[in-house]
Amino acid sequence: MNQTEMLKIVEQYSRNAEVVEGAIKVTRVPDSKTVYVETIGEAGRSIFFNEYKVDGKTYWAGYSTRSDTVFVSQSSRG
Repeated sequence: MNQTEMLKIVEQYSRNAEVVEGAIKVTRVPDSKTVYVETIGEAGRSIFFNEYKVDGKTYWAGYSTRSDTVFVSQSSRG
């Protein structure tokens, strides 16, 4: 997934909190997270987030190819 697609998903999420983008799921994680460990079964995988700015707010988001999920965290700094 490229940065443009990610920004579009984060924009949709921030404005609706509901994203319908094909088979991709969006999961909210705790605020100010920049890395998330996704566990499937007994295996864990680190998902590193990039920063996105939408409507004056800062979000961190990362994509897992393994589960086809975008993880989103809102920054506490605005």
